[in-house]
Amino acid sequence: MRNALDDRLRAEAMTLGADFFGVADLAPARDFIREQGGEMVACFSRALSIGVRMPSAIVDEIARHDDKTALIAYRSHSYEILNVRLNQIASRLASFLQREGYRAFPIAAAERADGETMRGLFSHKLAAHLAGLGWIGKSCLLVTPQVGPRARWVSVLTDAPLAPGQPVEERCGVCGHLPGARLHRTQFPRRGAARGALRHIQVRGQFPPARAAGGFAGMRPVRVRMPVWEGYLTSSHKGL
Repeated sequence: MRNALDDRLRAEAMTLGADFFGVADLAPARDFIREQGGEMVACFSRALSIGVRMPSAIVDEIARHDDKTALIAYRSHSYEILNVRLNQIASRLASFLQREGYRAFPIAAAERADGETMRGLFSHKLAAHLAGLGWIGKSCLLVTPQVGPRARWVSVLTDAPLAPGQPVEERCGVCGHLPGARLHRTQFPRRGAARGALRHIQVRGQFPPARAAGGFAGMRPVRVRMPVWEGYLTSSHKGL
């Protein structure tokens, strides 16, 4: 049951500009958290999960993979600027918890602890899922009922006795059997592809191209059915 501290944190997060807020019970994922980030992060019992929605008008344009201006706009406004906003919210909420006498460990929105796999100390997607804000879909993105994957996330680990949410069941269904699904060509990363794809974006200012023989740096072109969830994917979003 939510208490006064839960309500105050939620109100503070929304005042600071968050679109999503939830509390995750980390106990079910303790071993995974320890393996990824060590005891430094595994010792906390709760995580605040905070999300901010991406600008839809900019996300719509990333279907034009060969357009450098679309990539620059996405990287600036849906990545770099949102990361700054999220980190500021996390820092403020961590200070709030400290003033209340609890330990708080903010995890940066795009912090990389492993340059090879591009993994961070802690999975923001995991926290958001355990907090009941969405599920991790077939694209490996956190999918929300409200805006699908069009959100970025940050987390604050804490020992405060907060009431957690309940994980959301995956709603993606079985590929090829979703009513109203659309068939799209997309790319999913194989292991080790992340660094090559990032390097391509940084050097050429473009998304990696899909290639017939294995894709770019381990990216595998596939055709998948993407479900049309009312409220975030409309007929105008043809490239997503």
